[in-house]
Amino acid sequence: MVCGTSQAVNDWYDRHVDAINEPGRPIPSGRIPGRWGLYIALVWTVLSLLLATTLGTWGFVAAIVGLVLAWAYSAPPIRLKQNGWWGNAACGLCYEGLPWFTGAAVMSASAPDWRIVLIALLYSIGAHGIMTLNDFKSVEGDKRMGIDSLPVLLGVGNAARFACVVMAVPQVVVVTLLLAWQRPLYAAAVGVLLFAQLFLMAHFLRSPRERAPWYNGTGISCYVVGMLVSAFALAALKAS
Repeated sequence: MVCGTSQAVNDWYDRHVDAINEPGRPIPSGRIPGRWGLYIALVWTVLSLLLATTLGTWGFVAAIVGLVLAWAYSAPPIRLKQNGWWGNAACGLCYEGLPWFTGAAVMSASAPDWRIVLIALLYSIGAHGIMTLNDFKSVEGDKRMGIDSLPVLLGVGNAARFACVVMAVPQVVVVTLLLAWQRPLYAAAVGVLLFAQLFLMAHFLRSPRERAPWYNGTGISCYVVGMLVSAFALAALKAS
């Protein structure tokens, strides 16, 4: 629900950019008229908070952090998405780290183990690169609206290379940590998935704008499976 709230908030405050880049979306196309986009975002925020009260202290805190970042990302005067560095960091934390933290907190009814927090943080850092992939489709609109996405700031080629590095390096650290924690099979699995991503990245980098959606469906799938493998490794580590 927090993720849905973030999407609703972003759709409302991005309606002018979407009118340029994606005019068929619900708000710029008029399918959601007037200020209903804002009302949906507000109602969903309240509903998310109400549900979060059932998740315990740490789950509630995580939901509040997620909602604050959801509004700070899109809404003025902060509008983190105006800058690709800060905006992508906020998205990476909310999409990868906070859900993992919340799930662990709810299941354990306490603050998550530090190793869970560390692995979740590493995958959140990698997700900064994933967020950059989503910016290639809107370079022209971002330039016209003054949004400093990384493809706008660095150029498409440099932004693509940077995204690949940011996605890969945290996974190298994850593999190293799993080896240090005596989980070699899990480390090997994440390593194989990372190798597959490197192969896919080479293809993506030859034409980043055109192949970003393709990489989202292939390379990012490997990234997410690696997260799942890491989660199983942490569960086995805690059980031992």
